[in-house]
Amino acid sequence: MYHRFIEQISEFIFAEDEPEKADIIFIPGNGYSQMAEKAAALYGEKYAPFVLPSGKYSITVDKFCGVLSGQERYNGNYRTEWEFLKDVLVKNHVPDEVILKEDQATFTWENARLSREVTDKAGIEIKKALLCCKNYHARRALMYYQRAYPEVEFRVCPCCVDGVTKENWMNAEESIQSVLGEVQRIVTQFSLMM
Repeated sequence: MYHRFIEQISEFIFAEDEPEKADIIFIPGNGYSQMAEKAAALYGEKYAPFVLPSGKYSITVDKFCGVLSGQERYNGNYRTEWEFLKDVLVKNHVPDEVILKEDQATFTWENARLSREVTDKAGIEIKKALLCCKNYHARRALMYYQRAYPEVEFRVCPCCVDGVTKENWMNAEESIQSVLGEVQRIVTQFSLMM
């Protein structure tokens, strides 16, 4: 029974799809370079014509927490997650003119909701979207973006940024807490969205 529980949590939390041609690539706010690097690679492979990084900073600390990976390459004086993610995109050959701006969100639901405002204002019709996020944040990010864009088909293209994977999360206390923390936040925050 324990193994089945682990399998079900793993399948639920670690949402992942193969990328397909889409109308936009979304990146929820964060301080890791990997998600924006993945988005840049997908853009470079012509998966989508626009990229929308989103984020001001964490609501819990009320400031940008800083660059959490790739500090040697991305070492600007970033005030927001959006500024950081944009720099990663530009340094990975994504042109300025295809990078949309959302720099007010302070948590994942705002990333999705405020991104919707940006794309609506820009008149971008979205039928399919790619979502580049942290691998064990994938289900919660997908839940919010689907709520903000109920008519859109999403393909989740996650990144592993800290060694926690679908295959190993149950092997260390810290990663167990990270993954089960996501389960708890999904349950708690789902009720807030209703």
